Amino acid sequence: MQTPSSLNQLSHAEKDALILMLQEQIKALQEAVMQLQTQGKLNSRNSSKPPSSDGLNKPAPKSLRVAGDKPTGGQKGHTGSTLRQATQPDKIVVHGVPEHCQACHQELPFAYVSETRQVFDLPVLQFEVTEHHAMQAICRCGHVHTAEFPAGVNAAVQYGPRAQAAMVHLNQNHAVSVQRTAALMKDFFGLPVSQATVLKAAMTSAGILQPTVDAIGQGAVNADVLHADETGLRVAKTLHWLHVLATDTLTWMGCHPKRGGEAFDALALLQQFKGVLVHDGWLPYKALQCQHALCNAHHLRELTYLLEEQGQAWAGDMIELLTHASHLDNLQCADGQSPNYNTKQYQCEVRDLRDLYEAILAQAQTENPVVPSTGKRGRPKQSKATNLIGRLRDYRDDVWRFMTQPGVPFTNNLAEQTVRMPKVKQKVSGCFRTLSGAQAYCVIRSYCATMHKQGGNVFDSLVAAFKGVPTQHSFR
Repeated sequence: MQTPSSLNQLSHAEKDALILMLQEQIKALQEAVMQLQTQGKLNSRNSSKPPSSDGLNKPAPKSLRVAGDKPTGGQKGHTGSTLRQATQPDKIVVHGVPEHCQACHQELPFAYVSETRQVFDLPVLQFEVTEHHAMQAICRCGHVHTAEFPAGVNAAVQYGPRAQAAMVHLNQNHAVSVQRTAALMKDFFGLPVSQATVLKAAMTSAGILQPTVDAIGQGAVNADVLHADETGLRVAKTLHWLHVLATDTLTWMGCHPKRGGEAFDALALLQQFKGVLVHDGWLPYKALQCQHALCNAHHLRELTYLLEEQGQAWAGDMIELLTHASHLDNLQCADGQSPNYNTKQYQCEVRDLRDLYEAILAQAQTENPVVPSTGKRGRPKQSKATNLIGRLRDYRDDVWRFMTQPGVPFTNNLAEQTVRMPKVKQKVSGCFRTLSGAQAYCVIRSYCATMHKQGGNVFDSLVAAFKGVPTQHSFR
């Protein structure tokens, strides 16, 4: 370090160089401090961090709904649902009156029903054992005739389709642990099962459902609009990736050790897609030969951080603009009809919004100039604001796809909702011990989620699968 006496011996040029070096060091330290402060302020509301990372200090939720846009509670025309008396009760219990009047002691002539009350309850749940007898007869000529057992009855003792479906439904679809699934089978039905039996039922159902799930995946990539996302999954002590594809009626999941293009090639679905792919802007998606729509929920979270933590006013203007555009698009679909994007009035509204969008971006670029290259290897590191501005500028058509093409939503929430249950499953179990177990879960969950979206009874659909006839809804 230079001492005051040695500084006096420096020339003016050397002092200027020393001052410049110190200024660069101060700037670097300030950037490091700001980066550390930024990491402490990021949460699920102003970044892409998952809600599970917020801990106990969760940020207050903030709705995108405009105040007064819709009243709270059930909307007009919504029928609602509540517990109502059944027209055909399964059992009737008559509570009679005494034979004689308690006042005058005369015999009562007749009794009538004055009021009915119904109790909805579950019957006693108990497993039943069905024994199959294969008859045999020997003809006088010596030929032996033996009856065949029904399909699926393969062992001297085995669990039936409903018992296996219940195990899979609890363990795979509802993320109940293997140990607790076995305990519930005993508590609910009086049927003692081992943990190995639960795991075997899951692997058996995955093998049966694989062709059906393949058809679901093919139907997803044939859709006009498809949602895609990926999330980390711990498998056999290493990081794998869960890839999901979703539409309004279909859900497909797959597991692969890689996250990007190598996984896309191995899973062999996204390369076939030619419609509009809704995603979060991750670079490998952009390499796919299809149209793209970016998730604006991600943009709103990043803009919220810039507004609330860095005080950038343009971010608030952009939030207001995108939110208004989303509500305008929703109003076009308010009557349940596809909006007419070709009307002159609508196109003028979109043009005005796009012009305002460009003006806000221009102001943002003025306030957040790009860090120039220093001649060193690699690109210079840019701020969060600069990176977001570049994305909004370079992919402006993908940002506004929801306003220009039918069926394209404002967000990628459909795919993000799809990954929630797998994350719950992983939290319950900690990880998947084998890759085959993770792949089996993806198959079963794809089938169950698709049946749920299409209004089917998931348990009955699993029973049908164990009977060898998986439910085949429309996979288009």
